[in-house]
Amino acid sequence: MTGGTAGAGEQAEKQRFFEPPVTETTTPFWDATREHRLVLQWCAACDAPVWFPREVCPSCLGSSLEWRPASGRAEVYACTVEHRPTMPTPFGSAPYVVALVELEEGPRLMTNVVGCDPHAVTVGMPVQVTWEQLSDGRNLPLFEPR
Repeated sequence: MTGGTAGAGEQAEKQRFFEPPVTETTTPFWDATREHRLVLQWCAACDAPVWFPREVCPSCLGSSLEWRPASGRAEVYACTVEHRPTMPTPFGSAPYVVALVELEEGPRLMTNVVGCDPHAVTVGMPVQVTWEQLSDGRNLPLFEPR
């Protein structure tokens, strides 16, 4: 699923203090983000979506996992507005939103909600994936209001 991206000038100002690591298990996920595609693992044995990437299904312990496209649509399940970041953020100064979003496919993932006033983000808000470019060409999935 594709989504919006920050403009070149805005992107140049953003820099994450830590970037997520790539492992053998997560490589297909990160490769898809290079093309602004959000993918999830699915268990071929029990047809359960799997998030975060891993080697066995947490539902049935099966090891037949495959990658499938995700819609990129979600709903805010929980959120908080951070007013005092403990380390540098790509969002400039605080406040910014840390949220748990529930994807249409079922899994929940921790992310940031961007593209709106942080205090406007509420539980139940419909959001869609957008992307923050990382230093190595990968893109980090963030979410913005739909």
